[in-house]
Amino acid sequence: MENDKEMFVKRELLNVQKCGIIGCGAVGATTAHTLLGSGLFSEIVLIDVNRKKAEGEAMDIGHGAPFVKPVNIYAGDYSDLRDAYLVIITAGANQMPGETRIDLAEKNVKIFQSIIPQITAYNRACILLIVSNPVDILTYVALKLSGFEPGRVIGSGTVLDTGRFKYLLGEHLGVDSRNVHALIIGEHGDSEVAVYSSANISGVDLDEFCRTCHKCTDHESMHRIYEEVKNSAYAIIERKGATFYAIARVVKRIAQALIRDEHAILTVSSLVDGHYGISGVCLGLPSVVGRNGVEQIIDTPLDEDELTLLTDSAKKLREVLDGLNIHNLSTKGV
Repeated sequence: MENDKEMFVKRELLNVQKCGIIGCGAVGATTAHTLLGSGLFSEIVLIDVNRKKAEGEAMDIGHGAPFVKPVNIYAGDYSDLRDAYLVIITAGANQMPGETRIDLAEKNVKIFQSIIPQITAYNRACILLIVSNPVDILTYVALKLSGFEPGRVIGSGTVLDTGRFKYLLGEHLGVDSRNVHALIIGEHGDSEVAVYSSANISGVDLDEFCRTCHKCTDHESMHRIYEEVKNSAYAIIERKGATFYAIARVVKRIAQALIRDEHAILTVSSLVDGHYGISGVCLGLPSVVGRNGVEQIIDTPLDEDELTLLTDSAKKLREVLDGLNIHNLSTKGV
């Protein structure tokens, strides 16, 4: 592996306003369209196994550039990632109706075994942002295959789930969801955990807020909201075939925290090493995100039930990793 001085030089050569998006399906294309108008990037390269698809998306999205800030968006190949600061991976098999994110794991691990070595052949200093599902499993796979520092391999984690949680709580309580402070942590999937114990409305404890405004926070109502958050993707996929608008907003938010060095706290997925007694898996926890990636994981206080559920979530992810024999993945360039 490169020493610290060599890696610093390579990072200095990166173009922080350039990103690559690998995978031009619904999520990748919508992400590109969202980033085009964000003002974060001056150059976006689209890569897809179907080159014509990447070319068509680049043309269609690029035709909107005159109405936003100038962005050079084009179809390319892996060599075009040489100086990209951020590489976003949305490629993978689609989640089908009735299929869980974990069901996708085996198919998408094989796809990542093809993608990651092609990235690292040209760029070993970038930040990898994993969006493909199951995102926690694939974040760990990308970490193993790339040999990157753990903080530079980030999954979208439960940022979207947390957004859904805030939205639904806001709807239930009749307040602006931006004033709702509540988290979903753990797996981005069926074992995710709603952290009600520290939820608050602009600093007012959730239970206290509900007592003063006479809103119902009985166990049944809160469980219904949690179930709706957890099953949102399934409900959307059943109705329209895929989810892509909200996750594209999530990618933009994470990219913004990275590029602007915001030190924002987001529930991204990254390698956990000792937090809450969990090690050796990637899952969503509140994390400080800045220019160098995940800088710190925050140990948000959990009650006993939440801690048990989080531990169970990590255990389920570990069982999937063990079943996929992840530890024996080839790690080219490590």
